[in-house]
Amino acid sequence: MRPQFRFLILCTVLASGLYNGPLARASLLLEDQAWERWRPSAESASVQVDHAPWGDLLRTYLDSQHPSGINRFAYARVTASDKQRLADYINALAALPVARLTALQQQAYWVNLYNAVTVQVILENPGVSSIREIRSGWFSPGPWDLELVEVAGVPLTLNDIEHRILRPIYQDPRVHFAVNCASLGCPDLGPEPYRAEQLDRQYDAAARAFINHPRGASIRDGKLTLSSIFKWYGDDFGASVPARLAWIAGYAQPELATQLNDWTGSIRYDYDWQLNGQK
Repeated sequence: MRPQFRFLILCTVLASGLYNGPLARASLLLEDQAWERWRPSAESASVQVDHAPWGDLLRTYLDSQHPSGINRFAYARVTASDKQRLADYINALAALPVARLTALQQQAYWVNLYNAVTVQVILENPGVSSIREIRSGWFSPGPWDLELVEVAGVPLTLNDIEHRILRPIYQDPRVHFAVNCASLGCPDLGPEPYRAEQLDRQYDAAARAFINHPRGASIRDGKLTLSSIFKWYGDDFGASVPARLAWIAGYAQPELATQLNDWTGSIRYDYDWQLNGQK
């Protein structure tokens, strides 16, 4: 899309009050088109990916038993040496020949890279109370349009990874529960790296954990509240509201699932952009 048209659309969205940060960008600016150069082609892997450093950092700094039911990352406690370990891990991923990985390996690769880079950008901006305070432009609260990593000589943004690679190429809505935007309203930062051989199980676990937490879906006092993810990306979950509710119900606990399948009332959407830091 030409820059002048992009600017006009963005001004219209801002004036309408519909802008919701990076999550609106891909759909409203029509950039959730598959980036074909990253489409997997290898039938068998000729290289292996070492996600152990990322796993070590998650075990050290991620509290997956927090009383809030939301995984919290101890950004303030990360040592200088572990910041370097994170940078080394990201650089190692960036140096890999991605085209020589299988489709499942590439999915896990992109999810882990997205999450690791997101943690890194928070660490590089200490003291923020929300990732949206890290701006990537006058009209872009959040770092999602910054070129933060280079893979195969191509500079990439977080929006590129999520909206031009993961979503359109793999077309698995569960990826929404795997990538983490460092916010309380976001699905959890996973307690372990995503791995090709475990990806289906990990995706399912992430979807169930989010949907069965109040920030994912809840019915109280006769009112249904869903995460804004199901509004921003509604079409990823179904072509109609009943279809989307049925998709969500497939991961919900029995009582909630029954209520969702029978729901005919209005829906409120909500999202908490506060940092998912440890307190």
